[in-house]
Amino acid sequence: MMNKVIATELPLSSLLSKRIRATDFIDCFSVKSDLTPRHAAEIIADFPVWARFLVSIRNLVTSPFGLSSDGPEAKDKVGFFPVEVENNQELIAGFNDKHLNFRVSVISQNGRVFLSTWVRTNNIGGKIYLKTILPFHILIARNALVRVRLASG
Repeated sequence: MMNKVIATELPLSSLLSKRIRATDFIDCFSVKSDLTPRHAAEIIADFPVWARFLVSIRNLVTSPFGLSSDGPEAKDKVGFFPVEVENNQELIAGFNDKHLNFRVSVISQNGRVFLSTWVRTNNIGGKIYLKTILPFHILIARNALVRVRLASG
């Protein structure tokens, strides 16, 4: 059980918790690992080929609507996610787009790495988008934490 990816609650210590409203989407998964938030986030954002293929389809479908395909310019990024906050326990990355605002949080705490995604939809397009990508998001998030666990040894 300790080596499996599990669905869990966002740790109370997360800086992300201050943003959450009742209508927002939030999920959290965790796995046994002692990696730092930065190291885990770099593994998480290094999508495998099948996930990159899904992202390329997403970019093709959403480009006519003017949605960002690689995130805004930033001095510090993990993958295409600009890093917003980083300390010893947590890294938060993401950005606001026309259809929704999102952040991912990677927390290293008590021998576990937690991956949380927070989304606030801005319009009906954001709601449709979120419902459409959710099954793929869950697959990608769980796979990312399997890769974190494997990198932990």
